[in-house]
Amino acid sequence: MKRILIIDDEKAVLLMLRQILEMAGYEVFEALNGQDGMVLFDEYGFDLVITDMVMPVQDGLKTIMAITEMYPQLPIIAISGGGAVPKERYLTVAGYLGQVRTMPKPVDRLELLDTVEELLKE
Repeated sequence: MKRILIIDDEKAVLLMLRQILEMAGYEVFEALNGQDGMVLFDEYGFDLVITDMVMPVQDGLKTIMAITEMYPQLPIIAISGGGAVPKERYLTVAGYLGQVRTMPKPVDRLELLDTVEELLKE
């Protein structure tokens, strides 16, 4: 069973993503910020990470950079609903970092599942 780490400061988003991914047969772990996500990552290891870009404590950009430095081939999906700047800017920057795919919030269920499946096959 493939393990997926979801990092997002919005509990409703975590719940929605967890339900989608668990129904598709994935083992899912959650963190409310990048710092907590990195602790889980170090403890369990994951096949794929989905991270929000705008979060307190440690944002998605720092989290992606830390993960890709250690595991450059690990697939990552960056999601964003925006913040101080439009979500497209956050996602554009994330798209330049390693094997990172980007998706705007709200996330489309079928697009998410297709992307996760595709990234885990590569």
